Amino acid sequence: MNLAPRRTAPTVPLMVPLAAALSVVLALAGCTADDGGSGAAEEATSLSAPDAAPDGAPAPDAARAPEALSDEAFVPPYPEPYPEPGPVDPAGEEYDDSPESPFLDVATSPLSTFSADVDTASYSNLRRQVNQGVAPEGVRIEELVNYFDYDYDAPAAGAEHPFSVTTEVARAPWNPEHQLAMVGVQATEAVPTSEGNNIVFLLDVSGSMDEPNKLPLLAESFALLVEQLDERDRVSIVTYAGDNRVVADSVPGSEHGVLVDHLRSLRAGGSTGGAAGLTTAYELAEKNFVEGGNNRVILATDGDFNVGPSSPQELTTLVEAERASGVYVSVLGFGMYNLKDSMMEAIAVHGNGNYAYIDTLAEARKVLVDEFGSTMFVVAQDLKLQVELNPATVGSYRLIGYDNRRLADEDFDDDTKDAGDVGAGHSVTAFYELVPAGSDGGKGSDGGLKYSDREVGTSDDFMTVHVRYKSPDGGVSAASTEVEFPVGAAAYTTAPSADFEFASAVAELGLIATGSEYRAEANLDGARTRAAGALGADPYGLRAEFVDLVDAYREMG
Repeated sequence: MNLAPRRTAPTVPLMVPLAAALSVVLALAGCTADDGGSGAAEEATSLSAPDAAPDGAPAPDAARAPEALSDEAFVPPYPEPYPEPGPVDPAGEEYDDSPESPFLDVATSPLSTFSADVDTASYSNLRRQVNQGVAPEGVRIEELVNYFDYDYDAPAAGAEHPFSVTTEVARAPWNPEHQLAMVGVQATEAVPTSEGNNIVFLLDVSGSMDEPNKLPLLAESFALLVEQLDERDRVSIVTYAGDNRVVADSVPGSEHGVLVDHLRSLRAGGSTGGAAGLTTAYELAEKNFVEGGNNRVILATDGDFNVGPSSPQELTTLVEAERASGVYVSVLGFGMYNLKDSMMEAIAVHGNGNYAYIDTLAEARKVLVDEFGSTMFVVAQDLKLQVELNPATVGSYRLIGYDNRRLADEDFDDDTKDAGDVGAGHSVTAFYELVPAGSDGGKGSDGGLKYSDREVGTSDDFMTVHVRYKSPDGGVSAASTEVEFPVGAAAYTTAPSADFEFASAVAELGLIATGSEYRAEANLDGARTRAAGALGADPYGLRAEFVDLVDAYREMG
């Protein structure tokens, strides 16, 4: 069963003829690796863009919103799913599974602190694994939940803060004696700059990328991104294998044909020196830096670095040293069998970027076209959440997911502590499983907290959500702002919203797929039933696809 995203975006005019945009050089799928990456060297000349924009190039639009591709126009250049090179063997893939959060006593641990996470790679990777009949690895529940859009109220125009918070509490579907609290943070869709994009494509062309679902898919994915750009934007392209090459330097984004030709000329071969490529990409991004604009490196790779600094620790040290420059790094993972998920997630986390996994051209369109603003433009930097639980109503609790995003409580007020960045239109959803307080209450901790000092208070709130963030135009040394959102007794409902029902079904699948110690009565039938009954408008068919994914997972036994 192929579970590639099904999308039904409305038809709109395209920026260039789509036949040209989606055609592919067939030799890409069949090229062979060589020891020194000489194929890349032959193609990797720094071509300057022509002086005139191609006919039909669109006029700039102030909102910088991407145009969606229509289903009629969307014709993948390859069959989907892509041909598999041989028997499924996930042994070469690397994942870093952090221990899940246990239940904590509110009396002794009333605060829960974590960094916002808008990565989605884990869901598309799980979908790929289930398609192959492979037991999922590297499942991060928050990334499953955050893959989907929810109908949270966005901040009003001109609002003081660039996000709103929505909360809802209901019975926990997998444990009727517990409650489940959903916290949703919705970022504004207003793009924070009109100064243009300075983007460096950092592309892995090593021998490990010589598969149909790697370099050819990468080239066509970035071709989709190029179509969103105009003359205010600048694009540079760096490739790396045994060495790294500057293929293009600050080409105007309106030169779609030039950039797409560069992408389709790439050939795979050689070893993988990713660290040197990162250094070159940062140098180009800083040389072409746009004040007040979006300055970003987009790294596309399977993560299989094997030349030079190659451990997660070495690479994260490199990107941490560079992030003070104001250049962010996003990571797109491609391929299978040797996917280094842990490496790519670490680079994105420490480089103030996001991480997505591209398994089909439809997924590339979701990430690089439909979610262009949220992928590219940060509206809230170093966003942290700290939830203060009320011991009068909650006896114990646990945060579901975010296992490698948890922070020490004191990190919440520490502006030097890096956290997640949220893009325009992004939403962040978190679930807390709550055990109601007993009739005897409990002792609070001494620390000037809202609900307790030495004795339990009388408030009937469930919790208060504290959000701290920095404005992206203030730089890394900017002071943060804190906003708090009480979650009162009125947040509890016996008729949860469709968003709550669907998101909790996704979380339930995550509990099952990870073999969570706390899954209680979680089951695929319950998750499927709730998800199928909460599809809502589902304009791109992603919720319906999730129902199919549950069916496919169940068939795996």
